[in-house]
Amino acid sequence: MLVNMEQMVKEAAISKKAIPGFNVFGYEDAMMVIKAAQELNAPAILMSNKDAVAHMDVKYQAALYRALGQDANIPVCVHLDHGGNYEICAKAIAAGFTSVMYDGSQLPIDENISNTKEVVKLAHACGVSVEAEIGSVGYNDPTIKAKAIYTDPQEAKRFAIETGVDALAVAVGTLHRMQKQNAKIQYELLEEIQNVTDIPLVIHGSTGLSNEDLTKLSHYHIGKINIGTALRMTFGNTLREEINGNTDEFDRIKFFKKPMKQVKEVILDKYKLLGW
Repeated sequence: MLVNMEQMVKEAAISKKAIPGFNVFGYEDAMMVIKAAQELNAPAILMSNKDAVAHMDVKYQAALYRALGQDANIPVCVHLDHGGNYEICAKAIAAGFTSVMYDGSQLPIDENISNTKEVVKLAHACGVSVEAEIGSVGYNDPTIKAKAIYTDPQEAKRFAIETGVDALAVAVGTLHRMQKQNAKIQYELLEEIQNVTDIPLVIHGSTGLSNEDLTKLSHYHIGKINIGTALRMTFGNTLREEINGNTDEFDRIKFFKKPMKQVKEVILDKYKLLGW
């Protein structure tokens, strides 16, 4: 069942659960997200980030993920992650994504608000939900120049009121592409933010969080917690082992079986840590 993100993140934010949003890069990991979600009777969010968009045009991604979602017996949201401009958000909406994120977090707040409002106007007219970001979640990657800036609670309040977004990503201590679980969440800051706005919050860069932090965060007013690197590491490392251990094999479908199984186990684990 295809849905946008609005209602599912609202319900999660008040239920002491958070929905894991998984970055996916094709059939193999997307199908594992849906299979895991169906086992737990949980909603699924399939997210396409900048790397995925560079690899496969959004119209092809939309066709694939929408087909998977339509055949699922749980709510499935097809979400554009970190849309960097109006044009890519509009393209994703036209292609059939049910949710988009406009990321103007590196811009001055007035410009971020103005741009976000334009995306919200288009998206909501099409029944598509919108996530945006205030403050900036940086990257644990020296090749990406994105400054990490903690979210200011009063700016978050203003942003939520003026833009009308459905979910708000905040920067409270995580970084994208962390490979070790050593992020330090600023819980006092998170409490200040959720005390001044009732919008469902989103945490990015969650591979860097400990299991304890993931569970603790699910008890806050958080609707979605993004997870990407954990799946990429699991798939890539397992695939490498399979190739190195089977040098006479050439069938990629056979090579993909174990990585898919291992990815599904990681997905199930993340769901359970977040209360499902």
